[in-house]
Amino acid sequence: MFNLKRTLKFLHSVGGAGMIGALGAMLALLTVTPEPTSLEEYAVMRQGIGQVAKYLLFPSLAIVLVSGLFAMAANPSFHSAGWAWAKLGLGIIMFEGTLFSVQGPAERMAIESQRALAGEIDPATLEAMVVGEWGSLWVILSVAVANVALAVYRPRFKRHAIAD
Repeated sequence: MFNLKRTLKFLHSVGGAGMIGALGAMLALLTVTPEPTSLEEYAVMRQGIGQVAKYLLFPSLAIVLVSGLFAMAANPSFHSAGWAWAKLGLGIIMFEGTLFSVQGPAERMAIESQRALAGEIDPATLEAMVVGEWGSLWVILSVAVANVALAVYRPRFKRHAIAD
Protein backbone atom coordinates (compact mmCIF):
# COMPACT_ATOMS: atom_id res chain seq x y z
CA MET A 1 0.00 0.00 0.00
CA PHE A 2 1.22 3.49 -0.85
CA ASN A 3 2.44 5.51 2.11
CA LEU A 4 2.92 9.19 1.29
CA LYS A 5 5.00 10.03 4.36
CA ARG A 6 7.45 7.17 3.77
CA THR A 7 7.71 7.97 0.08
CA LEU A 8 8.50 11.60 0.87
CA LYS A 9 11.05 10.55 3.49
CA PHE A 10 12.67 8.20 0.97
CA LEU A 11 12.82 10.88 -1.74
CA HIS A 12 14.19 13.41 0.74
CA SER A 13 16.92 10.97 1.84
CA VAL A 14 17.86 10.03 -1.73
CA GLY A 15 17.95 13.71 -2.73
CA GLY A 16 20.16 14.54 0.26
CA ALA A 17 22.53 11.71 -0.60
CA GLY A 18 22.65 12.92 -4.20
CA MET A 19 23.40 16.48 -3.13
CA ILE A 20 26.17 15.54 -0.74
CA GLY A 21 27.59 13.14 -3.31
CA ALA A 22 27.50 15.77 -6.05
CA LEU A 23 29.22 18.35 -3.85
CA GLY A 24 31.85 15.78 -2.87
CA ALA A 25 32.39 14.84 -6.51
CA MET A 26 32.80 18.50 -7.46
CA LEU A 27 35.37 18.97 -4.68
CA ALA A 28 37.21 15.83 -5.80
CA LEU A 29 37.28 17.02 -9.42
CA LEU A 30 38.57 20.42 -8.33
CA THR A 31 41.49 18.79 -6.54
CA VAL A 32 42.71 17.26 -9.81
CA THR A 33 41.80 20.13 -12.13
CA PRO A 34 44.99 21.50 -13.66
CA GLU A 35 45.78 25.18 -13.99
CA PRO A 36 44.27 26.95 -17.02
CA THR A 37 47.72 26.89 -18.63
CA SER A 38 46.90 23.27 -19.57
CA LEU A 39 43.81 24.49 -21.38
CA GLU A 40 42.58 21.25 -22.95
CA GLU A 41 42.79 19.30 -19.68
CA TYR A 42 41.35 22.24 -17.77
CA ALA A 43 38.37 22.47 -20.14
CA VAL A 44 37.67 18.73 -19.83
CA MET A 45 37.65 18.91 -16.03
CA ARG A 46 35.45 22.01 -16.08
CA GLN A 47 33.04 20.18 -18.36
CA GLY A 48 32.92 17.34 -15.84
CA ILE A 49 32.27 19.70 -12.93
CA GLY A 50 29.56 21.45 -14.95
CA GLN A 51 27.89 18.14 -15.82
CA VAL A 52 27.88 17.04 -12.16
CA ALA A 53 26.25 20.36 -11.25
CA LYS A 54 23.68 20.13 -14.02
CA TYR A 55 22.71 16.46 -13.91
CA LEU A 56 23.25 15.49 -10.26
CA LEU A 57 23.44 18.54 -8.00
CA PHE A 58 20.46 20.50 -9.34
CA PRO A 59 18.03 17.56 -9.62
CA SER A 60 19.03 16.38 -6.14
CA LEU A 61 18.45 19.87 -4.77
CA ALA A 62 15.01 19.96 -6.39
CA ILE A 63 14.09 16.56 -4.93
CA VAL A 64 15.28 17.59 -1.46
CA LEU A 65 13.37 20.86 -1.44
CA VAL A 66 10.12 19.61 -2.95
CA SER A 67 9.97 16.43 -0.87
CA GLY A 68 10.89 18.37 2.28
CA LEU A 69 8.14 20.94 1.74
CA PHE A 70 5.56 18.26 0.99
CA ALA A 71 6.68 16.25 4.02
CA MET A 72 6.18 19.29 6.26
CA ALA A 73 2.72 19.81 4.80
CA ALA A 74 1.78 16.12 5.06
CA ASN A 75 2.97 15.59 8.64
CA PRO A 76 1.19 17.79 11.24
CA SER A 77 3.78 16.93 13.91
CA PHE A 78 6.40 18.78 11.85
CA HIS A 79 4.41 22.02 12.08
CA SER A 80 5.49 22.61 15.67
CA ALA A 81 8.90 20.92 15.49
CA GLY A 82 11.74 23.41 15.80
CA TRP A 83 14.17 21.09 14.03
CA ALA A 84 11.85 20.94 10.99
CA TRP A 85 11.70 24.75 10.81
CA ALA A 86 15.48 24.91 11.19
CA LYS A 87 15.78 22.50 8.25
CA LEU A 88 13.45 24.72 6.24
CA GLY A 89 15.61 27.76 6.97
CA LEU A 90 18.78 25.89 6.05
CA GLY A 91 17.01 24.59 2.94
CA ILE A 92 16.42 28.14 1.75
CA ILE A 93 20.10 28.95 2.34
CA MET A 94 21.08 25.77 0.52
CA PHE A 95 18.80 26.55 -2.43
CA GLU A 96 20.09 30.08 -2.94
CA GLY A 97 23.70 29.16 -2.20
CA THR A 98 23.66 26.20 -4.56
CA LEU A 99 22.13 28.08 -7.45
CA PHE A 100 24.12 31.29 -7.15
CA SER A 101 27.44 30.14 -5.68
CA VAL A 102 27.92 26.58 -6.92
CA GLN A 103 25.81 25.45 -9.87
CA GLY A 104 25.70 28.70 -11.82
CA PRO A 105 29.45 29.30 -11.60
CA ALA A 106 30.24 25.64 -12.39
CA GLU A 107 28.17 25.71 -15.55
CA ARG A 108 29.51 29.15 -16.50
CA MET A 109 33.10 27.95 -16.09
CA ALA A 110 32.40 24.94 -18.31
CA ILE A 111 31.20 27.31 -21.04
CA GLU A 112 34.01 29.83 -20.54
CA SER A 113 36.69 27.13 -20.62
CA GLN A 114 35.30 25.94 -23.96
CA ARG A 115 35.37 29.53 -25.22
CA ALA A 116 39.01 29.84 -24.11
CA LEU A 117 39.83 26.57 -25.85
CA ALA A 118 38.23 27.93 -29.04
CA GLY A 119 40.34 31.10 -28.74
CA GLU A 120 37.35 33.37 -28.08
CA ILE A 121 38.63 34.62 -24.71
CA ASP A 122 42.00 34.93 -23.02
CA PRO A 123 42.75 31.83 -20.87
CA ALA A 124 44.31 34.09 -18.23
CA THR A 125 40.83 35.39 -17.36
CA LEU A 126 39.68 31.94 -16.26
CA GLU A 127 41.53 31.95 -12.94
CA ALA A 128 39.93 35.21 -11.87
CA MET A 129 36.46 33.78 -12.54
CA VAL A 130 36.67 31.06 -9.90
CA VAL A 131 37.40 33.16 -6.83
CA GLY A 132 35.66 31.63 -3.81
CA GLU A 133 34.74 28.37 -5.53
CA TRP A 134 36.28 26.14 -2.85
CA GLY A 135 34.68 28.13 -0.06
CA SER A 136 31.24 28.03 -1.67
CA LEU A 137 31.38 24.28 -2.10
CA TRP A 138 32.48 23.73 1.51
CA VAL A 139 29.79 26.05 2.90
CA ILE A 140 26.98 24.39 0.93
CA LEU A 141 28.32 20.94 1.82
CA SER A 142 28.35 21.94 5.50
CA VAL A 143 24.76 23.19 5.29
CA ALA A 144 23.69 19.92 3.61
CA VAL A 145 25.38 17.84 6.32
CA ALA A 146 23.78 20.03 9.01
CA ASN A 147 20.39 19.34 7.44
CA VAL A 148 21.03 15.61 7.60
CA ALA A 149 22.12 15.91 11.23
CA LEU A 150 18.92 17.79 12.09
CA ALA A 151 16.83 15.09 10.44
CA VAL A 152 18.64 12.27 12.21
CA TYR A 153 18.93 13.74 15.70
CA ARG A 154 15.81 15.95 15.70
CA PRO A 155 16.95 18.17 18.57
CA ARG A 156 14.35 19.88 20.67
CA PHE A 157 14.74 23.59 20.65
CA LYS A 158 13.53 25.05 23.92
CA ARG A 159 11.58 28.24 23.98
CA HIS A 160 12.72 30.75 26.50
CA ALA A 161 10.17 33.11 27.94
CA ILE A 162 11.13 36.73 27.72
CA ALA A 163 11.25 38.23 31.19
CA ASP A 164 9.40 41.52 31.71
